[in-house]
Amino acid sequence: MENPKHLAERILANIERVIIGKTHEARLALITLLCGGHLLIEDVPGVGKTMLARALARSTGGQFSRIQFTPDLLPSDVTGVSVYRQGTGSFEFRPGPIMAQVVLTDEVNRATPKTQSALLEAMEERQVTIDGVTHPMPQPFMVMATQNPIEYEGTFPLPEAQLDRFFMRVHLGYPSPTDEVLVMDAQQRRHPIESLTDVTSPAEVLELQKAVRDVYVDPLIKQYIVSLVNATREHESAYLGASPRGSLSLMRACQAYGMLDGRDFVQPDDVKLLAYSTLGHRVIVAPGARVRDIDSAQIVDECIERVPVPGVRARGGAS
Repeated sequence: MENPKHLAERILANIERVIIGKTHEARLALITLLCGGHLLIEDVPGVGKTMLARALARSTGGQFSRIQFTPDLLPSDVTGVSVYRQGTGSFEFRPGPIMAQVVLTDEVNRATPKTQSALLEAMEERQVTIDGVTHPMPQPFMVMATQNPIEYEGTFPLPEAQLDRFFMRVHLGYPSPTDEVLVMDAQQRRHPIESLTDVTSPAEVLELQKAVRDVYVDPLIKQYIVSLVNATREHESAYLGASPRGSLSLMRACQAYGMLDGRDFVQPDDVKLLAYSTLGHRVIVAPGARVRDIDSAQIVDECIERVPVPGVRARGGAS
């Protein structure tokens, strides 16, 4: 496999042919894939959520699938069903759209909790169980879920247990006026997604996932991450702080970011940069604080300010 940094840069450059002016968000999506996690995109319609998922799938040579979540969607519509074949006298598994490598679950908060829970086993265990038979997911496997933060009528908010299973949450936001003109230029004749080709393969993505875990994390950095997560649990405006899964996600995200930056180690600035994306959706704001317009971003920012940054020391050296 070629240099991980160079390979990641090729993937990002390919995605940016479609998603213009959102380098940081595209990087976060790639980090999520390289860490074997799942991504929650919360934003208004029309800012490129679906295109980001399609561009990531095409760039990595993965199979793409899209599920439009609606109130009448059934769990079997997501996972698949076993169909009895009279000719053979046996049941045949017909996989649902979840059996792909990059799965876009559009407007996930519009489905009922029962259907939302059908995602849990696939996201956490990398498998689905139909009629007592377990079917493994293809590898690599990533769910990119979107939800509209504006229209709450007829929606079912994701429970904390399911929110916690998303590795990161990102907000794409509107493009700048200059970038919006570039988007119009790029799509004047046809959409750039139509000409997008893969620059790597699923097998190479799996190799990149292994390379992420080899990035060195100093014990002081680990303690810094734990202290930061503990601070979200003790914050006066938090009803519920980040879980230990949040600590692991933040560490893994920092490893991937360091690798993409051409480093074989994690530094404190990585933790600060990625803290909100990995912890923000795991922090539940207390009702009293919500009335005062305090949100999870403010809580995470205050925790970063309160927790002292560990002193610099050489890799593997003494403190």
